[in-house]
Amino acid sequence: MFKSIHHAAIICSDYPVSKHFYTEVLQLEIIAENYRADRDSFKLDLKLPKGGQIELFSFTNSPPRPSYPEALGLRHLAFCVDSVEKVRQYLLDNGIEVEPVRVDEFTDKKFTFFNDPDGLPLELYQCS
Repeated sequence: MFKSIHHAAIICSDYPVSKHFYTEVLQLEIIAENYRADRDSFKLDLKLPKGGQIELFSFTNSPPRPSYPEALGLRHLAFCVDSVEKVRQYLLDNGIEVEPVRVDEFTDKKFTFFNDPDGLPLELYQCS
């Protein structure tokens, strides 16, 4: 029935800051960028490897979403990487706070967390 996840949609509070984070720091390729005047909103489509996408939206006066302590709903987005340590160091070198690397007790795979500019939890997960 399901083949894959097509996209994850993220609403940001400061569009230029989030656009810079996702395109320059995380190096995601822009597929399309559109301004919707009727909503005073940008929609930025970003390409993920293997066909997935992130849709980055800007809306005025969006309420904050609780994240910590654990709130109901989507918990985080995880990115598959070849080396958690290398990507973690890259993020640290670019001024992004990243938690220490941990090991999943069930899979023995390395992982760690960091946040986007709005505090959305993002995970690096060792897939190789």
